Amino acid sequence: MRLVRLIAVLAAALLSACAADDLGQPPKDFGDFALGYNIVVAKNARPVGPSRSASAEEWEAALKKAVAERFSRYQGTKLYHIGVGVDAYALAVPGVPVVLSPKSVLAVTVNVWDDTAQRRVNAEPKQFTVFEGLSGDTVVGSGLTKTKAEQMATLSANAARQINDWLVENKAWFTPEAVAARAKLPPESAADVAAGAGIAKPAPAPAPAN
Repeated sequence: MRLVRLIAVLAAALLSACAADDLGQPPKDFGDFALGYNIVVAKNARPVGPSRSASAEEWEAALKKAVAERFSRYQGTKLYHIGVGVDAYALAVPGVPVVLSPKSVLAVTVNVWDDTAQRRVNAEPKQFTVFEGLSGDTVVGSGLTKTKAEQMATLSANAARQINDWLVENKAWFTPEAVAARAKLPPESAADVAAGAGIAKPAPAPAPAN
């Protein structure tokens, strides 16, 4: 019975690991989209519970890389900016395998900006809680099997995938009708930006040189 259970766990881990690596597949369509600014702010990130320490700069680099890898696949004509604020994290430390195998987790807040309208497409900031997912490395705790950089890369890739899925679920934000409606509204004020989880509003793109 124990052997059967172990085989099932290992099979699930293998399937999960394969499903996680989807960047080689065509991106899920959600409208006319091209990635503009890729903004990550991690200065307020705090470790929760037992955790390896990571600097704001390390989180910003890891998440920017993951967001760029996922969203640069979209080759639309309409620019949108993605802003990610890192709220909290736990990077698993080495523990006792199986019995006490700590897991890594990341909490982020996300806003997406329409470049032309200078407004967010989402009415409220979206919060995500991101886990590493089940794999051969995490069954016994990634603190034992992964470096800090590897843990951060996995969490960042999973966060980018969740953001992608969220936009696909809300493809109505990217229809021509929604774009036209936002264009009629005034740009968001500084107070609106401050309410957006502290993620700064991207500056307008510079005018082309004459």
